[in-house]
Amino acid sequence: MDRESDDRVDAVFALLDNVSPSLFGVKRPDVKFCDGATTQQIALHIGTFQRGGTKLDREGRDYWIKPLRDIGAIEAVYLQPDIGTFILGHPVSKSPNSAYRLSSSFREVLTAPESEWEIRLKEWSSKDSVRARLRLQAELSQLARTAVGAKHSDLIQVCQRYYAPAFLQDYQIIYVDDGDGDRITETQRAALTAAGVSLTLGDSMPDVLLWNQEIDGLWVIEAVTSDGEVDLHKVAQLSELARRSGKQSIGFTTAYPTWKAAAARQKRYKNLPVGTYLWIIEDPTKHFHALEPASSMTLKV
Repeated sequence: MDRESDDRVDAVFALLDNVSPSLFGVKRPDVKFCDGATTQQIALHIGTFQRGGTKLDREGRDYWIKPLRDIGAIEAVYLQPDIGTFILGHPVSKSPNSAYRLSSSFREVLTAPESEWEIRLKEWSSKDSVRARLRLQAELSQLARTAVGAKHSDLIQVCQRYYAPAFLQDYQIIYVDDGDGDRITETQRAALTAAGVSLTLGDSMPDVLLWNQEIDGLWVIEAVTSDGEVDLHKVAQLSELARRSGKQSIGFTTAYPTWKAAAARQKRYKNLPVGTYLWIIEDPTKHFHALEPASSMTLKV
């Protein structure tokens, strides 16, 4: 999940502690630390038991509890002191008996056998849109760390696997130029024909070309390692392809592996046309639309 920090990892580790007794001082020996712990108790576990005396930020709740509560990994509980058991929620405001524990579903992911935990994580995260988004972001963030030196074909694969399903759900891929083998394969030629598109070797070959059958529109993705953004020349050429093929619309996306790579290219060239989109692999849950300024805005150069 895209929520990792040293403090959060150690907080989760603390709340997995089913050996140490509860620090609430309840007299029942079966009540363990993992059953419920306050922010201060979690900080004590991390600072004393795990880090040998390191003092943690007293406002840790905002940094290493709340982000995990937001995705359902940690839940609020309340100690009933008279019977020594915990109930869900914080029914009494600012009570010293308010505590936190790992949700049972998240604990099952963490304690699953090595061969099963990835499957468990996927199932757990798919049950909530926020978790699913963060899992995707974490997966692509990891991929982006090695994407700077990746081959062009690798980035094209990422665009097919992640970008298109997330943002172009009604489009199907009809052509991929991965630079390997024939420029247009027989399979791709059949898909182009079915879409009513005649792509010739004289056309500007997009990295990925998609077709939306319902609206009869095309979409172009260009994956950039060193150059090759969707620029004005490419927009003009491929818009002519759409017009020649009788298509109702065409959209464009330039994809970069990292913000650093995008900034380096755009600082120098500033060649993303108005109306096109930008997607950054390391920030994968959104894409950016280049818009014209409002007509009432005066730009001074």
